[in-house]
Amino acid sequence: MRRALTIGSFVLVAVAVAAIAIHAQQDKSKRPSPPATAKCDLPAGKSIAVDYSSPRAKGRKIFGDVVPYGEPWRTGANEATTFVTTADLMVGGQHVPAGKYTIFTIPNKDKWTLIISKKTGEWGIPYPGADSDLVRADMNASATSTPVENFTIAFDKGAKDCTLRIEWENTRATVAITPM
Repeated sequence: MRRALTIGSFVLVAVAVAAIAIHAQQDKSKRPSPPATAKCDLPAGKSIAVDYSSPRAKGRKIFGDVVPYGEPWRTGANEATTFVTTADLMVGGQHVPAGKYTIFTIPNKDKWTLIISKKTGEWGIPYPGADSDLVRADMNASATSTPVENFTIAFDKGAKDCTLRIEWENTRATVAITPM
């Protein structure tokens, strides 16, 4: 009887934990800034993946207001935006070894800076500081042809490389990424 009670308690706890985990996953998709993923497949079965949360503009002035110019930005919402690569890369001409990182950006009107941080597991703010930076790479900034409501990170696939593209409101920032 005691063994049956112990097993029954264990099963009940396991079911409760599973239900909580499933509920937490479902709640993420219902957030005002839902989770999103961008991926680029590289030669030899290698890849780059970015997991982020996608806030909405909702009629607000984004760059220069909600997201100040000249300051590190978590580049998304909620949990920190992750950058995972299974290949050694050149990002904006700088070496990034295969691994898991957090990305931040410094937006400006004419040029952005991509920050690949060695520190991972943060909520998303605050920026951990330059001492945690692995790489800072210049990004090209330009205007989008139409307004972009949902913050978006995507990859434009080339023959052997990828271009990381960030778009929101009326701004696009890009940086070339090539496998080594």
